[in-house]
Amino acid sequence: MPYLLTFATATTLLLAPGPSKADDDPLAGIHRVVFLGDSITYSGQFIEYIEAYLRTSQPEVRCEFLNLGLPSETVSGLSEPGHAGGSFPRPDLHERLGRVLERTRPDLIVACYGMNDGIYHPFSEERFEKYQGGMRKLREQAAAIGARVLHVTPPVFDPMPIRSRTLPAGLAEYRQPYEGYDEVLARYSEWLLARKGEGWEVVDVHGPMKRYLDEARRRDPAYRLANDGVHVNATGHWIIAREILRHWGVRDREVVEAVNGEKVLAGQPHGLVVLKLVQEKQRLLKDAWLTATGHRRPGMKAGRPLEEAQRQAQRIDAEIGTLVARKP
Repeated sequence: MPYLLTFATATTLLLAPGPSKADDDPLAGIHRVVFLGDSITYSGQFIEYIEAYLRTSQPEVRCEFLNLGLPSETVSGLSEPGHAGGSFPRPDLHERLGRVLERTRPDLIVACYGMNDGIYHPFSEERFEKYQGGMRKLREQAAAIGARVLHVTPPVFDPMPIRSRTLPAGLAEYRQPYEGYDEVLARYSEWLLARKGEGWEVVDVHGPMKRYLDEARRRDPAYRLANDGVHVNATGHWIIAREILRHWGVRDREVVEAVNGEKVLAGQPHGLVVLKLVQEKQRLLKDAWLTATGHRRPGMKAGRPLEEAQRQAQRIDAEIGTLVARKP
């Protein structure tokens, strides 16, 4: 069941001092936010950071964030030869999107696609068009139910940690990642950012993440954001969370300049305890929602029945509410 919400008031308080019009509030009228994406979204750490920060910085915020990310998924409908050892092709968001929208009825969708959509090959106009078409189709279906879409550019692909397992340009087939794949993701990111001119809402995480990685590697050439080149660590997840929070009006320098989510939350009243509770709730709900809405990816946990998971989540949410209402 949806939680009680006061976003229009709460997010105004998160903005820099000065008058704010409701039309300029990115979260005005938003009651349920659904995150869609691949394994980086499914892991959910950046979603947990976002919810924990909002709950501790503005206790009156009672937003429902639902994580429906699905590992391996694309918005383009593409899959590379031999994906998952040939055991199954990548899931296509559009196979399940109608069911997800019907069951969740979101006000806002945060779409986190791109990493898998170039299928780890060199750039191809044909694949690029599939990605663009998948994004436009997502927007069309969201608009049909009155939901907005916030697009997030893909994170960085870093070939350094897996240098021995990447492949050069010019091959006929890629059963291992192309060494220059981040160039593909940069083009996908540029295309998304250019859609702002058409009125799309877009948050750039690829640029900030690349700048952070380059600077960190100047200090330590062995530095890694992702041990496998793809799945970012806690710092990478915080950068994603931070950029989304900035888009939603957070201006606190201790947040927007930070690179450590736990450190930021440690500075909030009961922040680390709230983070732990949010993690418990999010991890309980995501498998329940994935099972309830259905998908074709093998190997996923079924989770608890949705109604049972929602009851437990409400108890956790009530505990968070009591905690953040208490003075430290």
